[in-house]
Amino acid sequence: MASTWEKTKEFYNWVLESGDPRTDSWFLVHSPLPVTFLFASYLFVVALGPFYMCHRKPLKLRGLLIAYNLAMMTLSSYMFYEFLVTSVLANYSYLCQPVDYSRSELGMRMARVCWWFFFSKVIELLDTVFFILRKKQEQVTFLHVYHHGTMLFNWWSGVKYVPGGQAFFIGMLNSFVHIFMYGYYALASLGPQMHRYLWWKRYLTIMQLCQFVAIAVHSSYNLFAECPFPDGFNIAVFLYILSLIALFLHFYYWTYTRGKKEKLT
Repeated sequence: MASTWEKTKEFYNWVLESGDPRTDSWFLVHSPLPVTFLFASYLFVVALGPFYMCHRKPLKLRGLLIAYNLAMMTLSSYMFYEFLVTSVLANYSYLCQPVDYSRSELGMRMARVCWWFFFSKVIELLDTVFFILRKKQEQVTFLHVYHHGTMLFNWWSGVKYVPGGQAFFIGMLNSFVHIFMYGYYALASLGPQMHRYLWWKRYLTIMQLCQFVAIAVHSSYNLFAECPFPDGFNIAVFLYILSLIALFLHFYYWTYTRGKKEKLT
C-alpha cells in the first residue's frame, strides 16, 4: 500500500515537473487538479441539473445567450487569426512542426494562443449549463458531454507539455469551425423568427466532420515519418479524433438521414 502511494506521488510530481516551464505558472496549467475539479463539477451539473430544473420553468436567457455566443464567436475569430498569423510568420510546416520551446516573440505568441484555446474549452462548458437551464435536455447527449469534457483535458495537457508545434493545426481548424458554430447559435438565440435562416445546420456538421478528417490525416502522417514532435501526442490525437468521427457520423446519420426517412414514412 505504501509502495503504491509512493509511486502515485512520484508520478504526480513527474506530471507537475515535466511540463513546459514557460506555461507552468499560467492560470489552471501547473496541476491537473483544478481541471479535474472543473470536470467533476461539470459532470455533477450534467447529472443533477435536470432534477433541479424538473419542477421549474425553463429560463429563456435570450440576452445572455446572444452576448455569450457573440463573445465566443469573437474569441474564436481572434484565436484563428493568432494561430494562422503566428504559424505563417514562424514559417510553420503543415507536415512536421516541433514545438518552439524558446522564449522568442513568436514562440511565446503561439504558447499564449494555445492557452487561450484551452481556456475557451473551460468557457464552453457553459454551453451545457445553458441547455440544462433552458430545459433543452435532448441537446445534452453523450456526444456533447464526451466532447466538452475530453477537450478540457486534451488541451490542458497540450498547454502543459506541447504548447505549439503540430498542435497549432488542431487549434486553428477548430477555432475556424467555431466561428460559424457560434454564429449559428447567435442567430438561433434571436428567436423562432430566425429559423428560416438556419437551413445550413447540416453543412455545419459536415464542416465539423471535414475538420476531424483533416486532423486525423495531419496527426497520422507523423506516425509514419520522422518528426521531432512526441509520437504519444500524435497517437492520442489520432485515436481521439477517430472516436469523434464515429460519434459525429452516428449523429449525422440519425439526424439527417435516418430521421428524414422516418418522417417520410
